[in-house]
Amino acid sequence: MTTPNPTPSRRRSLSGIKSTGHPHLGNYLGMIRPAIALQETHDAFYFVADLHALTSERDPVAMRQQTYEITATFLACGLDPQRASFFRQSDVPEVTELAWYLSCVTAMGELERAHAFKAKKDEGTDGAAVHGLFAYPVLMAADILIYDAHVVPVGKDQIQHIEMTRDWAQRFNHHFGETFRIPDAMVQKEVMTIPGIDGRKMSKSYDNGIEVFMPQKKLKQRVMQIVTDSTPLEAPKDPETCNVVALYKYFATEDELAEMKAKYRAGNYGYGHAKLALFEAIDRSLGPKRAEYDRLMADKGELEAVLREGARKAREVAFDVLGRAREKVGFHRRPV
Repeated sequence: MTTPNPTPSRRRSLSGIKSTGHPHLGNYLGMIRPAIALQETHDAFYFVADLHALTSERDPVAMRQQTYEITATFLACGLDPQRASFFRQSDVPEVTELAWYLSCVTAMGELERAHAFKAKKDEGTDGAAVHGLFAYPVLMAADILIYDAHVVPVGKDQIQHIEMTRDWAQRFNHHFGETFRIPDAMVQKEVMTIPGIDGRKMSKSYDNGIEVFMPQKKLKQRVMQIVTDSTPLEAPKDPETCNVVALYKYFATEDELAEMKAKYRAGNYGYGHAKLALFEAIDRSLGPKRAEYDRLMADKGELEAVLREGARKAREVAFDVLGRAREKVGFHRRPV
């Protein structure tokens, strides 16, 4: 049995985020912040999943702009390109070639059971689904395997993708010989469900999000739109069922959160007061990062330099992994 790639000094993690829409607080709290934390303990690879975004995005100008926004967001939130690799998915062409090899060991029935396509089928709209959506899990598996990732941070709803990746990697290894490292899911112990301004899960599809770096004035306006009940100001309120408190806990200190909950239960504390406290807490936490984000967005050259250097480092790994796969199926490694 051959051993894929010498093990790096630290285990490698892989995280990707689609370049669709503007990053919101749900993305920041649930994915961006915990993903960036991994650069402290792992050989961290991050990519903007623009190939995946192409299943729905049809505006090339928006595609480029959203890629820059995500890159600037990660950098402003603390990603260090000297310690981690941040790149565009489309800048590593090896991943699409590997996706074809994996497609050749993937059964149609497996793809029909994938969550995204199954949802379309349940809605009766599967006939209008593009092939990119149907084959989405295969490209995702290639994203993971091409970088010899040890772990992939996911929420519970994404475990299926890792299970599929493991199955296809093992199947390929069985047919052609040991080639791919088998990755593990790094499941968050507490999967955050961040409420949007309407109380539903914050989602781009619901248009209920609060953007991470929206201007201060617009941030305040958006926070003031959070839906609350009609309990009068003087009456006690239940902090455990309030959308404002559900967001406040992620930006306030423990003492501040305890104080707000006490005011809710005591009465004579209105939702308007709570919303102002939430706005101030968000602005205090993200204000300095917003200034750095604005600076980065004004300098696309710096963003491009980060993306291209990240792609260079990513392609070094991808070239080697793809070379192994090419040899195993009977092709030649490409010359450097």
